[in-house]
Parts: sequence; structure tokens; C-alpha cells
Amino acid sequence: MESQNKQILTYLQRGKSITPLDALDRFRCMRLGARIYDLKKSGHHINSQFVDVGQTKKVKEYWLIKPTEI
Repeated sequence: MESQNKQILTYLQRGKSITPLDALDRFRCMRLGARIYDLKKSGHHINSQFVDVGQTKKVKEYWLIKPTEI
């Protein structure tokens, strides 16, 4: 079985973005921020921003920065 880090990286490499809710649903990952930290520490360039979820809640959305955008 792939590690959550590898699963999330593969997902991001497909050009998709991910939120903690996506990570929980797709990969059963309850600590997306920690996995993103691990990926950044391994040299991957990942950006983030807060996005609205409903009317009163915000969550972080993460995506991989393409080498041409660095």
C-alpha cells in the first residue's frame, strides 16, 4: 500500500488541488497539513490558500507548483 505522502503527491502531480476534506475522503488522511509539511521538506514546491467552505468556514487548499512557475 502506498504511503499517504506518495498518494497525495501523485494526486497533486496530476494537476489537482486538495483540501483536508478531500484528503480525508480520498486517502483517509486526517493530518493533511503534516503530510504537506513532509512533502515540502522533501523538496516539493506546494502553495496554499484559504478557501470558503459554506458561509462561515475556511479551509486550506494545496496545489503543486510547476517547475516553470518557480
